[in-house]
Amino acid sequence: MSAKKTYVLDTNVLMSDPGAVFSFAEHDVIIPMVALEELDRHKSRPDDVGRNVRQVTRTLDGLRDSGSLIDGIPLKEGGTLRVCAMPQTCVCPTGLDPTKPDNMIISYAQSVKGAILVSKDINVRVKCDSLGVRCEDYLKMRVTDDPQKLFRGVDVVEVERDVVESFYNDGQVILSSESLAGRRLYPNQIVVIKNVENGQTTQSAITKCVDPHKPLVPLAKIEHAFGLKPRNKEQTFALDMLFDEQVKLVTLVGPAGCGKTCIALAAALEQLKGLGDLHKSRYEKLIVTRPIQPLGRDIGYLPGTLQEKMEPWIAPIKDNLSFLLGNNRGSMKGVRSSQSYGKSTDDVYLQHMQDRGLIEIEALTFIRGRSIPNAFIILDEGQNISMHELKTIITRVGEGSKIVMTGDIEQIDNVHVDIFTNGLSYAVEKFKEHHIAAHVTLLRGERSALATLASKIL
Repeated sequence: MSAKKTYVLDTNVLMSDPGAVFSFAEHDVIIPMVALEELDRHKSRPDDVGRNVRQVTRTLDGLRDSGSLIDGIPLKEGGTLRVCAMPQTCVCPTGLDPTKPDNMIISYAQSVKGAILVSKDINVRVKCDSLGVRCEDYLKMRVTDDPQKLFRGVDVVEVERDVVESFYNDGQVILSSESLAGRRLYPNQIVVIKNVENGQTTQSAITKCVDPHKPLVPLAKIEHAFGLKPRNKEQTFALDMLFDEQVKLVTLVGPAGCGKTCIALAAALEQLKGLGDLHKSRYEKLIVTRPIQPLGRDIGYLPGTLQEKMEPWIAPIKDNLSFLLGNNRGSMKGVRSSQSYGKSTDDVYLQHMQDRGLIEIEALTFIRGRSIPNAFIILDEGQNISMHELKTIITRVGEGSKIVMTGDIEQIDNVHVDIFTNGLSYAVEKFKEHHIAAHVTLLRGERSALATLASKIL
């Protein structure tokens, strides 16, 4: 049994995980009083952080029935929880502003013999290391410890030549345990099988693992979606998932310009009743939503209607729609409006689809409480949502609906999540074992040669 430790929690740990006080097994936990003061300033926030702060306060109040927060309340696994004020003998290290809460918490941790400060703030951890104060990141909420280990949705397996030939002849193939070499396949995973001789690939085939216990099968032959043709194999993989009726959750991750949003929109438009291919029509409407991160998820104080408030954030969606409409002008017949003077044809068409109820632009702020059946839902910039928001969104999905999450986990604007704890990464990892979900990581930029080069060298 390891020696008992004492952990001092930074405010940001509690703001991220309201159950953090129960995450340290048999060890003791201390919450500095200054952390409670910080929490009190955030309790009225309407977002995820405010919800977490209020839950922390309720948890601490409930624990008071089991003892005293001054003397220590026994926790289930053997540790104790205390809330402690800054002792008068505690002195802020030279060079730090003693009025800043972060520095006060560092000073408190330094005053407690053998204490380990737990903080999600990188700057706090750097300061602690510079002062000789033991400090750790809060790792419980991480979906993985290494971004390179995130599920990519595609695997490459080297096989004998006759295995590839068998797949082409029979339309299916079962991989031996020797070929897999201990690797695990997941439902709806893309598996590239190839034969390599003298360092050169002689034969290869793209297959799909619908079920790990069944043979690998070919991908669906989808040549285009709403006039859009896939430009690389990852986009081909994505189209297969986007048109698969059995897959209700699709996650697409990739850098800017790889086409993840555009291909999701194209698949959605192709499958809308009254708009796309009659043989593929499955959904009554398309709902597009994005996190409104720059304004703290609250757009209520902006002037205008909800649609007008959303304009700055739906501009990328409109850009993609314009591109798709340029490839599919046949759908424009009969689309005219008395309000169309001075507007581009694409803007008129988008407005026409919204007027018909085929397309909705929805803010995440207002999606709670809805039940959304028979819809194709696209959540763009999914890397900026939290785990709680992820649950809120996915639990809105009704019968006959499909949800597609897109985003780039390398570009996160939400200061309260990171590459390991954002909602998109969680969706990828938590749903990978379930037949109802599929994931593809897109690699190549297709926006332009300049955009692709910039993403690599800048």
